[in-house]
Amino acid sequence: MKAILFIALLIALPLSSQAQDFMSQFIKWDLRVEKIDESHANLVFNARLVPEYHIFSLKHDPMAADGTGIVPEFKFKPSKDFKTVGKPIEVGAPLVQKDELGTSLYFENKAVFKQKIEILSNTPFKASCELYFQLCNHEGCLPPFDYTANFQVSGYSGSNATIDETDTTASTQTTASDTSNAPSSVDQAPNPIEQKEKKKDSNVVIFIAGFIAGLVALLTPCMFPMIPMTVTFFTKQSKTRSEGIFKALIYGASIVLIYVAFGLIFTAMMGPLGLNDLSTNVWMNLIFFSIFVLFAFSFLGAFEIQLPNSWVNKMDKQADRGGYLGIFFMAFTLGLVSFSCTGPIIGSLLVEAATSGSYLTPAVGMTGFSLALAIPFTLFAIFPGWLNSLPQSGGWLNSVKVVLGLTELALALKFLSSVDLAYHWDFLTREWFVGIWFVLFFIMGIYLLGKLQFSHDSPVQKLSVTRFMFALLALVFSVYLFTGMFGAPLTLIDGIAPPRTHSEDNFRWVNGGQETGLVEDSISVEFAADMHPVGDGSILVFHDLEKGRAYAKKRNLPILLDFTGHACQNCRKTESTVWTNDEIRPMLQKQFVIISLYVDDRQMLPASEQRVSKLSGQIRTIGNKWADYQMTTYKSFQQPLYVVTDHEGNDLTQAIGYTPDIKSYKKFLEGGIKRFKY
Repeated sequence: MKAILFIALLIALPLSSQAQDFMSQFIKWDLRVEKIDESHANLVFNARLVPEYHIFSLKHDPMAADGTGIVPEFKFKPSKDFKTVGKPIEVGAPLVQKDELGTSLYFENKAVFKQKIEILSNTPFKASCELYFQLCNHEGCLPPFDYTANFQVSGYSGSNATIDETDTTASTQTTASDTSNAPSSVDQAPNPIEQKEKKKDSNVVIFIAGFIAGLVALLTPCMFPMIPMTVTFFTKQSKTRSEGIFKALIYGASIVLIYVAFGLIFTAMMGPLGLNDLSTNVWMNLIFFSIFVLFAFSFLGAFEIQLPNSWVNKMDKQADRGGYLGIFFMAFTLGLVSFSCTGPIIGSLLVEAATSGSYLTPAVGMTGFSLALAIPFTLFAIFPGWLNSLPQSGGWLNSVKVVLGLTELALALKFLSSVDLAYHWDFLTREWFVGIWFVLFFIMGIYLLGKLQFSHDSPVQKLSVTRFMFALLALVFSVYLFTGMFGAPLTLIDGIAPPRTHSEDNFRWVNGGQETGLVEDSISVEFAADMHPVGDGSILVFHDLEKGRAYAKKRNLPILLDFTGHACQNCRKTESTVWTNDEIRPMLQKQFVIISLYVDDRQMLPASEQRVSKLSGQIRTIGNKWADYQMTTYKSFQQPLYVVTDHEGNDLTQAIGYTPDIKSYKKFLEGGIKRFKY
């Protein structure tokens, strides 16, 4: 009987009047106005529910219940007669249920919600509110309901307060969603579930990456000799040990301040979409590629890169002044003098951070980088005796330069690959990319064994254990890369190398073509041209939102909406390791329609579709379109971002970011399937 009831409900809900009649079988609303004083009142929503069904509390957190349960939303129609004061509240303590899905907060039999308003009119008026909510029982949930509540307000003298346009036009609701039922375009897509932004782990990763990059920079020939010079500066400047320690701390703080300020200025100049555009802009990527190649040849000994002497001399003169201003300029001089070695490291760090779309991420990366530089310099300034234990500058630093030069050449290809994918040039396929990396790391291993020498190298008389281990690591890594030229997954460089499907034939000659699980029928034939392989080629995705929704509607399947990017490393990792996992792959092949929207696709939109967005500016490319859609709908610009929706565009789960844990990702998908069925 209940199965028949749910089927009848799904048929009846699209018709407004029938939906209202059907809703009254489960819940009835009693509306009244509760007077507070002559200019304030409470709009009271009194719900009476049939036995076994419940409505969720305003305190309910869907993320704590595996994405289930819609928190009631109250969206008031703008009016000059009143304005809302604060957010809706509920009367009484909700019931708490803990089960395998998590923790749910709800009301049974009766629920009372109140919204305080300030009355701005002396004459009677109507206050209208669109109420969006969901009812559930122990077997499942009904599809969400829309209910229009109309209050007749009269008998008030009103308030002398000036109308706040922001308050009277904004919706007072427990979530930030627009609950339109039938979107006619991308910009009107509904979002009935609040997408609470989770604190991303990406900033932690960027901080760690920045810190490691700073440690690497310390070993460069430009930076390493600066340590004794810096310590000498502080020992001459300080009259007492305590003064020397304090000035050393100021010096370390100055290094952090200078680098972090650079990161913030860089971000402020670019903006959120600007940062994303930077990662795939053809000219910027070619510039970055050229810079990395330039620095690589410098590291290999072809020439020496130096900043103009006038710049460095000016900073030196300021540093010679002494005092705290001199300390600051000493830190600035350190940055300038070390630029030829740290420049490419900083550049790659900032470009990597830029793809996150966060205003603070580059600053976080620079904080990690500068801390790694500042801590050793500060400690050596405090404890000058440690200098005696440092190895002397010499041939080993030249070896570091060569290794960094070969690494720079490898990393330069990442910029070419990003623009190749974004502009669909298709010349730097995975075979070529991996093949070049194999040769570079093989050369690195041979060089560290002393079999190759560059112009500035000293002959390797004896091979140290450390040098041998680095050579062994480079050679083993090159063998690992060699297998990738023939279709191996290469998990270690997922996101750096082009995806496996971006090869000359999707590696079908190696694996014979993975089964996609696609049902061979007239529907598949109709949409075949719009489906594209990802991962190992066994999973098909749409790149067009409307076509993907149309296909999902014909298949009666939920949609996995995937906001991704060609330059997004975590996106490629998810596709190659999570999606191809034996527990996840069958679900994606048979129980979902995947729509992957690339926010950095540089293909131009038709002139008729180009426009200006209030949030993100000019919308000219396909990537601009999907980036603006993500920011508008989900108030987020992280990639990847995943959310399960129905084929009408209604969200069935909370959006999640990069989730490498298989169990967590599977639980997320199962939650979407469960809500779609009910």
